[in-house]
Amino acid sequence: MTLYGIKNCDTVKKSRAWFAGRGIDMPFHDLRGEGLDAATARRWLAQVGAARLINRSGTTWRALTPEQQTATGENALLGLLLAQPTLVRRPVVQIGDSVTVGFVPDAWTKLLGIIA
Repeated sequence: MTLYGIKNCDTVKKSRAWFAGRGIDMPFHDLRGEGLDAATARRWLAQVGAARLINRSGTTWRALTPEQQTATGENALLGLLLAQPTLVRRPVVQIGDSVTVGFVPDAWTKLLGIIA
């Protein structure tokens, strides 16, 4: 179980508070400080797809070249994510083999078996 994001992201802060408020010790992986490894990025792309995983509205996306923004191949997208991990839409939460993207407490509740 891990929550991936960046420390100063409001949605990440809200997500961390959600888990803490339920007494869940959710390990945090800072994408800006710790980066992203290829196996994890590849797994996320396969599970949720680039459309859901890549944040196309953030400053990191706007700083990319037009050629980088139009990349569609798996290797090109993987290279972008590894070079710029802040392109990842946040937070990404890994619970077991499941991956969620964004603030989705209903999905987390279900994955963790929490009775609402």
